Amino acid sequence: MTIQIVHIGDLHFGRVADIPVVEALESMLPDLRPDAIVIAGDMSQRARHGEFQRGRAFVNRARETAPVLTIPGNHDVQWWRRPFIPFSKDAVYQKYRGYFGAELTPTLTIPGGAVIASALTAHGVAWGSLTPRLRDIAVKGHLPKREVERVRSVFGQAEPGLARVLVMHHNLLRGPLSNRMGLARWKTAQRRVGEAGTEIVLCSHDHQEGAEQLEGKVVVSTAGTLSKRSRGGRPVSFNVVTIDPTAVQVTFFRWDSNRRRFQPSDTAAFARKAPRLEPQAAK
Repeated sequence: MTIQIVHIGDLHFGRVADIPVVEALESMLPDLRPDAIVIAGDMSQRARHGEFQRGRAFVNRARETAPVLTIPGNHDVQWWRRPFIPFSKDAVYQKYRGYFGAELTPTLTIPGGAVIASALTAHGVAWGSLTPRLRDIAVKGHLPKREVERVRSVFGQAEPGLARVLVMHHNLLRGPLSNRMGLARWKTAQRRVGEAGTEIVLCSHDHQEGAEQLEGKVVVSTAGTLSKRSRGGRPVSFNVVTIDPTAVQVTFFRWDSNRRRFQPSDTAAFARKAPRLEPQAAK
C-alpha cells in the first residue's frame, strides 16, 4: 500500500506568520489527497490565545481532508510559568492542551500503511536540554529515555509491515545553514531513535527543509517553516512524504511568489530498510 503524509512545521501563528501562504496551503490540502497530515510543532509564536485559536482553525480545516497529528514545539510551551521546577510541568502545557487536546504525544495508525508515533522534545527549561549557551534555554530540545521507551512500545505492538514513523519537533540532524542540532544530547537521541525501531522521522524547528538518512538507515524529513522566518531567505515550504513497500520519497513543495502558490520541486528517494528493535536493557 502506498500512502502520503503532508508534513508541516513551524507555522508560528502570530507576528511572523505568513498568512497568505498558509491560506494557500489550506486551499491546496484537498487536492493533495493525503492519508494523514502531521504538524511537527511551533503552531504559535508566543503561546498566546489568539495564536492558538488560529492554529486550531487551521487544524479543523485540515481535518476535513485527512486525520491530523500535531505536537507542541518550544514556542508552544509556556516555559516561563515554572522555569526551574522539575516536577509538575502541567502548567507549561496548559494553554496548548486547551486548544489541541490533553494528549501531548498522540499516535495515529494508517491501516495497511504506517503507525505514526510522537515524542515530546519541547520541555521548556529542563536539565536535559541545558547547554553552556544562554540562548539555548527553552529553545534546545531533549529526547528523554522514557519517551523513547514509550515509542518503542508503540512500534513493538504495531502490525508487521507497517512503516514506523516518529514525529518530534526538534531537528534530529544538523541544519545545513544554521549548523546547529535541535537537541542538546543529540548523539544519545540519534542512538535512541534507531534502537526504538524507527524507520522514518518527521521533524521541524530548524526553518530549513531537508531529507537525509541517519546512519544510512532512518529517513529524516525536516519540514521548513511557513512563517516569515525561513532560514537564508529561502521560499517557505512543506514536505510530502510518500511511503510504498520499497521506498520512501520526500518531495519539497516550495512557495512560488510569482504564481502565489506552492509548487512541487525536488524529491529525495530512499530505499526502505526493515527496522530492527534492539533488545531492551534489563532494569
